[in-house]
Amino acid sequence: MSQPKNGTSDPAEDIHWPSLVAAISAITAVGIAIGLGLPLLSIVLEKRGIASTLIGLNSAMAGLAAMAAAPITTKLAHDYGVAPTMLWAVLISAVSALGFYYADAFWMWFPLRFAFHGATTTLFILSEFWITAAAPPRRRGLVLGIYGTVLAMGFATGPLLFSVLGSEGILPFLVGAGAILLAAIPIFIARDESPVLGERPELHFMRYIFLVPAATAAVFVFGAVEAGGLALFPIFATRIGFSESHAALLLTIMGIGNMIFQIPLGMISDRMRDKRPMLGIMAFVGFVGALMLPFLVHDWFLMAVVLLFWGGSVSGLYTVGLSHLGSRLTGADLVAANAAFIFCYAVGTVAGPQVIGASIDLYGNDGFAWAIAMFFGLFVVLSALRLLFRPKRA
Repeated sequence: MSQPKNGTSDPAEDIHWPSLVAAISAITAVGIAIGLGLPLLSIVLEKRGIASTLIGLNSAMAGLAAMAAAPITTKLAHDYGVAPTMLWAVLISAVSALGFYYADAFWMWFPLRFAFHGATTTLFILSEFWITAAAPPRRRGLVLGIYGTVLAMGFATGPLLFSVLGSEGILPFLVGAGAILLAAIPIFIARDESPVLGERPELHFMRYIFLVPAATAAVFVFGAVEAGGLALFPIFATRIGFSESHAALLLTIMGIGNMIFQIPLGMISDRMRDKRPMLGIMAFVGFVGALMLPFLVHDWFLMAVVLLFWGGSVSGLYTVGLSHLGSRLTGADLVAANAAFIFCYAVGTVAGPQVIGASIDLYGNDGFAWAIAMFFGLFVVLSALRLLFRPKRA
């Protein structure tokens, strides 16, 4: 892009930080609460004597709630505005987060889970739409990289808070609800700068899933590998002889890779007009990394190095996929496609643990790596086919 003759930067390419900080800080506060809440709720239920199968069933409500909330979020944002819808979602998620402490009957945890994760899904969809819409096109990858890094730090802070607060009493529930309520402050301050949806999406919701298939397929793989891989990696690691502490440290290293690669990958994607090849390359790195895992069982250090880069590739599918989505669509179509993006992520979080767990049961410990490689491999094949037979669009 050429620079204006007076030497100043093009305002269209300037990052409007107040609006972006509002959206990023709001969703990061929610990330902290989710990172705290997920282990907290599981431990509380276990202490109450609830069977592991039922705990897993209750946890699965998160994916179902996300799939239910995604299609209606666009309509709510169009009818009531982006910022007001987000503020209501903050209130619902905070109230339901605190409600877990007072819900003595286990059946009550199902509607509470549905309300909590449905509301937080709405917050994720509209925050990402806000960020994507506000980011200058040529710096969108950088902005989304910053978003991904800060969000990853928020998710990492949640378990740290849990290790300090424990699971006894009302305090951890109050902290979680309070973190969510803090998200209302930046949203309210920047409410006049939130995107306005002047028109309704042109297509049916399900059409948006296939409108930018590289992005939605990428986030499906990300959801499947993140949910299934993180949940079952400790089982894989301990079965091959690593201690629980070494397995946890490997997960931490994977999380570090998640954080440190977000911004560089986003900046690289800004230099690419067509981001599909980059998505395919990251999926191929994930594919090779997954296949390497069974051969690294006797070398903790080499596995740590592989997981560092592997974690970056996995998280990059989300960041670059979201940037790719923003480069294709605008306005109401963008928020509807972003809802489809989160919907596919939710489907992945439901499918991943089931497929990876079944693969371990069928093929032994190596089934963990094979199932993850299958998810990445499917995306590599999809990317290759689309690049070969569907030339990049204008």
